[in-house]
Amino acid sequence: MLDPQLLRKDLSSVVSALARRGVTFDTARFEALEARRKAVQVETENLQARRNAVSKLIGQLKSRGEDASKEMAESQAIPDKLKELEHALSGIQAELNGWLMTIPNLPHPSVPEGASSDDNVEVRRWIPGESDANGNPAPLAFEPLDHVTLAERFGLDFESARKLAGSRFMMLRGHAARLHRAMAQFMLDLQTETHGYTECYTPYIVNSSTLYGTGQLPKFKEDMFWVTKGGHDHSVDEHGNPIEHEDLYLISTSEITLAGSMRDTITPVADLPIKLTAHTPCFRSEAGSGGRDVRGVIRQHQFDKVELVQITHPDESYAALDDMVQHAESVLQKLKVPYRVMLLCDGDMGFGAAKTYDIEVWLPAQNTWREISSVSNCEAFQARRLQARYRPEKGKPEYLHTLNGSGLAVGRALVAVVENYQQEDGSVIVPDVLRPYMGGLERL
Repeated sequence: MLDPQLLRKDLSSVVSALARRGVTFDTARFEALEARRKAVQVETENLQARRNAVSKLIGQLKSRGEDASKEMAESQAIPDKLKELEHALSGIQAELNGWLMTIPNLPHPSVPEGASSDDNVEVRRWIPGESDANGNPAPLAFEPLDHVTLAERFGLDFESARKLAGSRFMMLRGHAARLHRAMAQFMLDLQTETHGYTECYTPYIVNSSTLYGTGQLPKFKEDMFWVTKGGHDHSVDEHGNPIEHEDLYLISTSEITLAGSMRDTITPVADLPIKLTAHTPCFRSEAGSGGRDVRGVIRQHQFDKVELVQITHPDESYAALDDMVQHAESVLQKLKVPYRVMLLCDGDMGFGAAKTYDIEVWLPAQNTWREISSVSNCEAFQARRLQARYRPEKGKPEYLHTLNGSGLAVGRALVAVVENYQQEDGSVIVPDVLRPYMGGLERL
């Protein structure tokens, strides 16, 4: 959520920054809410001052033996008026917060301007073998097959998944399932043993408060899978009153649970940074994405991902962002899969991001680069929603910065390995770093 204090102090800069993202900020609405808020606060302060003055006057009248009934009646009415003003102020604040929940983060000044992925800027590329005249990996010596044709030979099964759940699900059997597991285990071991992340096991179902905190709600509600319970829940509290339950959702990324675990916390500054990772399934209904990547593993309703999250001091978050990009890159370097790093323009960034790098792998069958990881600094945007703060050595608690990134999407990594390691006979060489996880198997 945007900082209300920044809106009050420098509204014009916020409006300009949001315009870069194609968002028109309703300044008239904000100024109207601010005017109402100030009016209520002024009335509250005046009434509090009056209460003090009346209380003092009552004491003076009584000390002189004079009638104070009128003043006492006024004093007794003030608390009710103050409660009314408090309620009014809460309503204004709720309206402002609810509105700000729908406004995206401000882009960092270093983010390039642009409207779409066409305006993203390539930072670097890494190609372990030879390159062609365009700087892309040299073509294979034979006509490449796509990952579906290749992996169906050793266990990729869409037909069974379609019977079980419908389109955009997959079932893996045998070597395909083991390769998928090997990918995830390799990524977790690399991130925990080499880069210092703490492995976590998290819930796959979360309440709506968590999703509001991390920024998926309210904007992306239609892209989430909602969870309902069977039967009727008649839970009551200790007083016998019915308990109102929040809506529940399947997670679309473990960023939600890892960053969400910081909700309503104050962390000692000495404990920063906090580095967390988790391997979880992710569930996305992908509302409105029909027609894109409908063949194969690239875009599924259920997929696995090893997520990286860092919780940092604000002064350290951009150094952490650079580190996290390198942590994701290291997976592909050890797999020896070609990739490039792209700095996203402001029009192509995610809702909560202030700055984002995408990592794209080379897919020979498509003869193009495809995104496999997105690493973002959200600055205090999530932390403000989550009320996640740190306690400096001196002074009041301040908001943390949160960062998240894929390290990596497991299914897409499988696609990249299968296509880049394919042989002319349709077999697939197992990368060296995965063989210990595959029982020494060298070829699929």
